[in-house]
Amino acid sequence: MADVQNKETVHNAPSSSAPKRKAPDSTPTTINFTSRNPPWTYLKLQLIPQPDTPPLQPLDALSARTYLSSALSQFLGVTGTAIPIDILKVEPKGTKSNGLTKYGAVWVRVPRDDGAAVVAAISSWIGGSGSGSGAAWRVCAKGNYLGALVSGSGSDLFVP
Repeated sequence: MADVQNKETVHNAPSSSAPKRKAPDSTPTTINFTSRNPPWTYLKLQLIPQPDTPPLQPLDALSARTYLSSALSQFLGVTGTAIPIDILKVEPKGTKSNGLTKYGAVWVRVPRDDGAAVVAAISSWIGGSGSGSGAAWRVCAKGNYLGALVSGSGSDLFVP
């Protein structure tokens, strides 16, 4: 019996000719996907006062909503006012840097199917509140993905 035990231990001992296991690759795998129908269109709009008019009030969410509704109503009628617009951020007052005045801006989200109509309505609108004052919207950026629109990390969008 001792011979059988010795043979088993010799047989179970690791041999130098047995294949060794390979370590898994440490390189990460890349996953690609395509989103064909994003549900939203994101816009960055800048309010521009008309020349030779009194200065506008600082832009806030209520005045931005009023200007946007006026533009949609003027261009598309009642159908335009039914388009849902989500105001994501309002940059209130214009600032001067390098001698150039940067006016207030607003970030909005609209349904993707209505994006072209909203851009057409907003870019063709000239209006304002009261007589003698006028403003227009400039479409600074448009895209189906907010991260791509802010061209970076997007952290500046959520800074108060």
